[in-house]
Amino acid sequence: MADRRGRHRAVLRALLDAHGRTYAEEAGIRLRDTPQPLYQLLVLSVLLSARIRSAAAVGAARELFDAGLRDPRRMAGATWQQRVDALGRGGYRRYDESTSTRLGDGAELILREYGGDLRRLRDAADNDAALRRLLQTVPGLGPTGADIFLREVQRVWPEVAPRLGDKALQGAHRLGLPDDEEELLRLAENADPAALSAALVRAALDKSVADELTGDDLSSG
Repeated sequence: MADRRGRHRAVLRALLDAHGRTYAEEAGIRLRDTPQPLYQLLVLSVLLSARIRSAAAVGAARELFDAGLRDPRRMAGATWQQRVDALGRGGYRRYDESTSTRLGDGAELILREYGGDLRRLRDAADNDAALRRLLQTVPGLGPTGADIFLREVQRVWPEVAPRLGDKALQGAHRLGLPDDEEELLRLAENADPAALSAALVRAALDKSVADELTGDDLSSG
């Protein structure tokens, strides 16, 4: 048992070292509990929730932000074609037209209902389930997108932490780790849960991540 727990810890340490970067960090979002970066994370979550490579979603988010569409007012004020063009430059071509529409509609909803500030959405929810429901009123943000947003935002919204989520648990299973959130957090020894969940999600999405971390040369200490 002790040897197995030691090996699990070694796998998690190696996973975090190699892949423990949040998707927000990868997209260049300096996440803080302020309106603009929270909105940028919401946009990224919409993009990541489609059936498309995460690299394309991250690239498309970067292109949107580089085009100045960093807050809901600018997103809503951009033309549909401007959003399509930015998404295309990021490699988000399969869903670019429908996603452009959703991003415009979502920005208008956030401006209308929350004055452009997602902290007001958070404050309107009195529990985790209500928060997930409100997030899913944003066009293009279903259960998967809400999970992505909450996994990443827990770094600045401690009231929703710690959480790993179902996709992270799938990654843990692929790595031969316990598929229990509390046990994984204990084994990770105070690791940032946002970084841990992102690393485990990468293992779920990319078999090569698991292959590189489950070889016989990993230390059990």
